[in-house]
Amino acid sequence: MSYRELSYWLSTVDEPLAARPPLPGDTDADVAIVGAGYTGLWTAYYLARADPALRIVVLEREIAGYGASGRNGGWCSALFPTSLTGLARRHGRGAATAMQRAMQATVREVGRAVAAEGIDCDWAPGGTVVLARTDAQLGRARAAVEEARAFGFGPEDLALLDAGEAAARCAAEGVRGGTYTPHCAAVHPAKLVRGLARAVERLDVTIHEGTPVHEIRPGAVVTPAGRVRAPVVVRATEGYTPELPGQRRAVVPVYSLMVATEPLPAETWARIGLAERETFSDHRHVVIYGQRTADGRLAFGGRGAPYHFGSRVRPGYDREPAVFAALRRTLGELFPVLGPDVAVTHRWGGPLGVARDWSASVGLDRATGLAWAGGYVGDGVSTTNLAGRTLADLILGAESDLTALPWVGHRSPRWEPEPLRWLAVNAGLRVMFSADAAEARTGRPSRRAALFGRFLGH
Repeated sequence: MSYRELSYWLSTVDEPLAARPPLPGDTDADVAIVGAGYTGLWTAYYLARADPALRIVVLEREIAGYGASGRNGGWCSALFPTSLTGLARRHGRGAATAMQRAMQATVREVGRAVAAEGIDCDWAPGGTVVLARTDAQLGRARAAVEEARAFGFGPEDLALLDAGEAAARCAAEGVRGGTYTPHCAAVHPAKLVRGLARAVERLDVTIHEGTPVHEIRPGAVVTPAGRVRAPVVVRATEGYTPELPGQRRAVVPVYSLMVATEPLPAETWARIGLAERETFSDHRHVVIYGQRTADGRLAFGGRGAPYHFGSRVRPGYDREPAVFAALRRTLGELFPVLGPDVAVTHRWGGPLGVARDWSASVGLDRATGLAWAGGYVGDGVSTTNLAGRTLADLILGAESDLTALPWVGHRSPRWEPEPLRWLAVNAGLRVMFSADAAEARTGRPSRRAALFGRFLGH
């Protein structure tokens, strides 16, 4: 499969997708970064801007944006995988609030950076509308707003919508209400990551593509072509982390799949809404997400693909016909105007990283020089930028508001060994699907889904 076939996003970037030259042999650097996705490239970007004298080398097995950075839903949002209540339980109320404010500021920082670097990534800060289409979903919408208010966030951060207000933004079938936050922008993710790669090269960062990494160790990265010796090594591999020695249980690679329609005519968009290119979802248990692309398509995705035994990641897992069919059915249920005559032109997917406690983290072990960031649970388009800025401060020894955030230095527990891991993750998917089906029939919230969410630490 060519790189352009990996996603709608990669198929529509206006540049060749040929790999940059691989690592030619042993070399020395001040910082070696493994992974040329958002995390690795944002880290390189902020390090190079802060200290242009640093020798920074980024290593990538495929091409920049090959993984989740080139395949995601294109939400640059303030979403963080751990709730405000969960963060407060672990770190205190002030830390939870600081984390959420930092995420909101990160959306603005990404917008500033792409403008400063001239990255044309179809940036559209239209916010996010999350619909409620059952009584149970409406209850979760109200609970989300109540939680926000309890932590000092007002309607300018998260507003509760009635049926008319929600439908005015996204006129899905049977909308009863929802929530709206302005803290999100729709983006073309592949244009963002490819433009970011060019930006770091302008800052004299070296990117070696076609260079698989076999091992990360203190002071060195080991590849078939040679070693990169560096006092600081950053692991920025997200859903591919289990392929590294010793990291099999660090995160589980959970697949998220997407479809994109043909460009829709103006009269269809007049019936759907999303006039400001709001990103959209609803308050069901199994995550769905969508956006109106700059060229007038509806790009739509969701979880639901099975977890594969042993945390395996394979190209063949990117495509699950049953999940694609379910996504297409869901689109038709949400928007009946998208009948069977509306073509789906693109289907794709890929793995994201989920930590055992559902908590993203970033850190640097000063004793070994090993740094990491990840576990974004699919909320990485903006969180990676915050990770890159935070890693830059940690590596440079700067104490800042970012290095004081509660996710810094957090160590998630390891996932259970197999077969327990396979049983738990796939059982969770079945529970969430059955809960959504039951709620659609009865409108009442599912106790089983809530209990399983607590087991996972979500």
